[in-house]
Amino acid sequence: MKGSTYIKTGIIPEKQHYYKVQTSRGLDLKAICCYAATGFFLEDDTFWKHQKVLKPATDYEFDSQGQVKNKTPYFQWHYNPRIISFEQALDEFEHLFETIISEQTKGKKVILPLSGGLDSRTQAVALAKHSHLQTYSYSFKNGYPESRISKRIANALGVPFTSMEVPKGYLWDAIEDLAEINQCYSDFCNPRQMAFVDQYAEIGEVFSLGHWGDVLFDGMGEDVQWTTEEELNWVLKKVVKKGGMELATRLWESWGLDGDFESYFMERIKGLLSNIDIDNTSAKLRAFKSLYWAPRWTSVNLGVFESVAPITLPYYDNRMCEFICTIPEEYLKDRKLQIAYIQRKSKKVANITWHQQKPFNLNNYHWNRTPYNLPYRVISKIERELRAVVGRPHVARNWELQFLGKENDQQLQGWLFESGFDKLVSKEVIQEFYTNFKMKDAVWYSHSVNMLLTLAVFNKKFGS
Repeated sequence: MKGSTYIKTGIIPEKQHYYKVQTSRGLDLKAICCYAATGFFLEDDTFWKHQKVLKPATDYEFDSQGQVKNKTPYFQWHYNPRIISFEQALDEFEHLFETIISEQTKGKKVILPLSGGLDSRTQAVALAKHSHLQTYSYSFKNGYPESRISKRIANALGVPFTSMEVPKGYLWDAIEDLAEINQCYSDFCNPRQMAFVDQYAEIGEVFSLGHWGDVLFDGMGEDVQWTTEEELNWVLKKVVKKGGMELATRLWESWGLDGDFESYFMERIKGLLSNIDIDNTSAKLRAFKSLYWAPRWTSVNLGVFESVAPITLPYYDNRMCEFICTIPEEYLKDRKLQIAYIQRKSKKVANITWHQQKPFNLNNYHWNRTPYNLPYRVISKIERELRAVVGRPHVARNWELQFLGKENDQQLQGWLFESGFDKLVSKEVIQEFYTNFKMKDAVWYSHSVNMLLTLAVFNKKFGS
């Protein structure tokens, strides 16, 4: 129809598409409180009342004025397991996964971010015979050297590898560029890839990214049916960050919003869960995360990669989502399909340390329990304590490299206290959480400070 435009969103959208609704303009303070608690916006929320985000798996038609004329969902997450053997499921996964990757990367120089986990390792064995493959990995300065695992995987497959290190304080030179990329819809410490944007373009033409494989290809098993309350508690535990509820509550109160934040937030989560018509709890929670977490958190920072080169995401492919809904949960439990695929394709790669189960690998990770893992745990603890004594404390999270230390603290304070941020958030609230971070518990309040920094940058760049 003349004047109409159409958008079809993915089952897991790679990017956010915004549209305007006919309502009063202004900041959506309730939505921002949810954002402060979790680090991502719920459902179709944005910073603004008059702006929304297109929902996943939906065909949209817009009129000439940009208003939604029609919207038709074309996919619902479900759980309809087929009666097939594990070997049949593995064969189907192998064919589908390799077909998707071939379609996405054929004839291109591929950049594969490689970690010590399973998602990118699964991609690596699928791409091992690709004629132009470059892998890389990074570790935190003074952190666990995950790049060593990645390098072993690359060497086992005979593919090029580059090791990188996340530098201390890189954020402050990159923060405004990052804000332009993610529009402040994510905090600034999680997209660590921003530290290396100048290096990516030199090593390939297209990214093959492993995002969301760990959610699709894991589960709790076949006979898991929790109560509504148990499901709600699990979601709250997963999505609310340390200190997030406290920050959101203080913002809610300082802005004079009706009611209380916790009740509002819990009712919203209950409503989102109740809309998912799946009995099996494992499949239902996967659907929840794929509907609300993936597009509003994971996808937001894909733009960092895309600012350098086109991106491909085999686990985001609609066919992969449809496939998962038909696979028995027992086959997905404990990453069974991915592990079996890697074992089938490369025994060498299967024998390399699995980061999440270190020092064990894909063949013996079942032994990662007391007393078998005690020697490793004791030695690791001693090493961390010795490094702290000599002034090189162990780094496990990016905020430790970006927020701690005199120069970082000066930059952080500049954004929190000297950028006009108090026009959005009161000085009292800012000072309270900054002081708690510095004097009380840095780990617990790191998320709160991270979100206040994000809101401060938003206020400066987009708030007026």
